[in-house]
Amino acid sequence: MSNMRTIRVTGKGMIKVHPDMTRITMTLEGTYPEYADTLRHSSEDTERLKDILSPFGFTRSDMKTLNFSIDPEFEHYREKGVYQQRLTGYRFQHILKIEFESDNELLGKVLYALANGPLRPEFGISYTVKDPEAVRNTLLGKAVADAKQKAAVLTEAAGMTLKDIQTIDYSWGQIDFEVHPMNRNMLMDGCAPMASDSASYNMDIEPDDIEVSDTVTVVWEIC
Repeated sequence: MSNMRTIRVTGKGMIKVHPDMTRITMTLEGTYPEYADTLRHSSEDTERLKDILSPFGFTRSDMKTLNFSIDPEFEHYREKGVYQQRLTGYRFQHILKIEFESDNELLGKVLYALANGPLRPEFGISYTVKDPEAVRNTLLGKAVADAKQKAAVLTEAAGMTLKDIQTIDYSWGQIDFEVHPMNRNMLMDGCAPMASDSASYNMDIEPDDIEVSDTVTVVWEIC
């Protein structure tokens, strides 16, 4: 059995980062009697949505699918005192997103087109960071530095010395680099359009910094 003495310290890293990417999430929905018709309408609506966004510099591949589903719809009825259900059609839901470097002028034009176009999908706005990996690396560096500082204080107080690192334990958990300052209802209630020939909402949004944290556990040999 090893007589090695160790100290185990968990360090915490915290960082604030200003979001520099805008994300618009759009939801297309529809219900039709036949499955084939539902699938066709979902495809047609998606193509129409791409047509709406293409004048603003988005390619068709810029629009990414987050979720797509087609589910049966039923109605409940009573017949001879017995409750039953029957198929009435199929409902599709297609959730998509586009992302671009934050630009309030472009945002206002895109939102105006979505809110006043033929489809009028449900949509939400959020902000994120362009390079989340760089932020994660900075966060981990701060967490390890915090663990080392705590370990140095503890060992000095105990009259001991830190030696080699034995293990580093990191959970690799998901970090959320996204903030949601507004939704469609807030847009419709609080944002006035600019002059009619501009076809744009006058957006003045400055998202708050995203504050994230993470932990790392380090084990040192001590003597």
